[in-house]
Amino acid sequence: MTKPTDQTSRHGVSRRQLLKASAGTAALLAAARLNFPAGAFAQGAGPEVKAAKLGFIALTDAAPLFVAKEKGMFAKYGMPDVEVQKQASWGTTRDNLVLGSEGNGIDGAHILTPMPYLISSGKVTQNNQPTPMYILARLNLNGQCISVGKEYSDLKIGVDTAPFKVALDKKKASGKSIKAAMTFPGGTHDLWIRYWLAAGGIDPDKDIETIVIPPAQMVANMKVGTMDAFCVCEPWNLQLIHQNIGYTAITTGELWNKHPEKSFGMRAAYVDKYPKAAKALLMAVMEAQQWCEKPENRDEVAAICAKRQWINCPVDDVTDRVKGKFDYGTGRVVENSPHMMRFWADHASYPFQSHDLWFMTEDIRWGKFEAGYDAKALIAKVNREDLWKDAAKELSVAASDIPASKSRGKETFFDGKVFDPEDPAAYLKSLSIKRVGV
Repeated sequence: MTKPTDQTSRHGVSRRQLLKASAGTAALLAAARLNFPAGAFAQGAGPEVKAAKLGFIALTDAAPLFVAKEKGMFAKYGMPDVEVQKQASWGTTRDNLVLGSEGNGIDGAHILTPMPYLISSGKVTQNNQPTPMYILARLNLNGQCISVGKEYSDLKIGVDTAPFKVALDKKKASGKSIKAAMTFPGGTHDLWIRYWLAAGGIDPDKDIETIVIPPAQMVANMKVGTMDAFCVCEPWNLQLIHQNIGYTAITTGELWNKHPEKSFGMRAAYVDKYPKAAKALLMAVMEAQQWCEKPENRDEVAAICAKRQWINCPVDDVTDRVKGKFDYGTGRVVENSPHMMRFWADHASYPFQSHDLWFMTEDIRWGKFEAGYDAKALIAKVNREDLWKDAAKELSVAASDIPASKSRGKETFFDGKVFDPEDPAAYLKSLSIKRVGV
């Protein structure tokens, strides 16, 4: 039997080949150390998974998700396989969240702030089966509008709906139906238009019929006369004006300045199973919010939003309002509006628990939750401001941008009503039109 030579191992590999392979491995590891932060190869240092499926509705306040995907921010934090998927309606978003990505649904979404509460409690799910959810961040403040049809042009309706009530009563007396459209029962748009109508003495359940229309279908439905008014985010209010179908009555910041709006919500099951991945997603979204907030980026924010894979609309329907210019379509034009959409400034990203309590209190007002429902207990489960603060520290967010309290304190509305998160019952009692006895 031939003995292996000094140059050949028993397995037929020469020492030269072995040394060459070892050198290559060493070079690869050295390169890796240069390109990855220390500890990246330690067990469990990065996200547990690299993927998540996130839903969005075609609205400008989904911009942080668009930007996080387009600018590589998800990938930057170790989540290169994130999919940002368009949803047909908020009802579809709900259904896909219930399914989860394992059921060919989604793991999280750009979402109406009350929805994680309505879904977690089973109030809007099939067979009332709860699907626990978390709110990880708020996506924006302000930026929604209430629009009315062209037939009310002479009234130039604004925050005061008393003149609108006279016109609606007259129309109703003639036998015609009156409808106001929103995007999801108990959602933000539903609550804004209800508050606005009720403040002027219009009962949104008795004097007018509220209907559900997906955001992208609002303009087409107004064009054929389906509704008299609607509440939705951009670009649909400005598009209505550009198509000469109606005008903007108010931007919702006029109802409640710096009001919370959409949230970044995730299935609790995903966050609990993949906490590092959830944190990575949150950090990417927060960085995108900071980028979107900068005035010098607002033109690009508009251009990104208008793209086919996102909102799919003319960029002219987006740009002005993203930059704070509001042409109401009535001759009234406001430059640098104090009510423009905020993505980061004024603590826009931090999910104040006091704000979630207002939304739940309003949903009690209109019968979506029963009187006496323990809203604070549900908020303590759903609102994960602790995860937001953890992500903020890792992102080196300035201390001044991290709220010290879970409450923003008392909130005052355009009609003088005050919501004190310490006494939501007193707020409910002060409202004349409601579905609940206090």
